[in-house]
Amino acid sequence: MSAKRQVTIPVAAALAAGLSIGEQLEIRVEGPGRLTIRRVGDPVDDVAGLLDGCYAPGYLEQLRREWR
Repeated sequence: MSAKRQVTIPVAAALAAGLSIGEQLEIRVEGPGRLTIRRVGDPVDDVAGLLDGCYAPGYLEQLRREWR
């Protein structure tokens, strides 16, 4: 830990965790001397596709044809 309380994640550990440069990370205190680091998800990714299957097959294509 540096004087600024910064730490470096070793490349091998970051790659094994699937972390990429520029990602937002969240650090949680789990107890004395124990931290958990996790990737902060994109809220759009969390809900993308959530409504998939709400319409009958072909319904949206029919609507699009009507708009033309």
